Amino acid sequence: MSAGSRLDRPSLGWNGLRLLTLLVYIFMFAPIIVVVLLAFNSARTGSFPMEGFSLQWFGKLFENDSIIDAFQTSLVLAASSSLLATALGVMAAIALIRYSFKGKAIINNLLSLPLLMPEVVLGVALLMFLKFLHQPRSFLLLLLGHTVLSLPYVVLVVQARLVGLRQHYEEAAMSLGANRFQTFVDVTLPLISPAIVGGFLFAATLSFDNITATLFWKKPGIETVPTKIFAMLRTSISPEINALGAVMIVITILLPLIGGYVVRRLSRGR
Repeated sequence: MSAGSRLDRPSLGWNGLRLLTLLVYIFMFAPIIVVVLLAFNSARTGSFPMEGFSLQWFGKLFENDSIIDAFQTSLVLAASSSLLATALGVMAAIALIRYSFKGKAIINNLLSLPLLMPEVVLGVALLMFLKFLHQPRSFLLLLLGHTVLSLPYVVLVVQARLVGLRQHYEEAAMSLGANRFQTFVDVTLPLISPAIVGGFLFAATLSFDNITATLFWKKPGIETVPTKIFAMLRTSISPEINALGAVMIVITILLPLIGGYVVRRLSRGR
């Protein structure tokens, strides 16, 4: 075997890997690009080639009262569940990293269960538990479920920040006369604020685009944006669905990008 043929084999392997990676990315993102493009199609039928560029479907989208109500429900639900998950997650992360107590490992594992458990199983389990308690489906159940889903992500993000944060800063503040609450407010909270903001935006994104568990927990008459899209797809595929899907894609992409930018700015400031 010549030296040239031996050198060609690695290059062929890398080229094949690059081609495979490109095909995977095309398979993943081509449907998203198609949805966004069809949202601007002037024709009522979603087909290529596009007949023209138009914003009419976005106009009709925001004239639809049921879609506006779904947006309001999704925004309120995402903001409420994210605030609750962030508050509980910060306290849990501090307790698990800074303190030692009985059952710490068990609590840590329980907090990680929603990450490992499929959303369908979690949705059915919580629904059956509330049926056992004779509690009807309501917005409060939806809020509780989304908080449970988001909580582990907030805990993990804040824990990662606390692990990399030296405890000397807190000990120095307490040695100068500050109590635990003052130390948390004046020292710990500013230092972990990037992780808190990142965890909140992460939780908001998860809540805003969740559909699997939401279908089990919402009561009739309450619709979020993902469940509204699902309900519209049952009847017909209209251009309004493409416009609504494009708006959802933009929001879902922008939230993590904004979160990353804010976290970087806060981290530099600290």
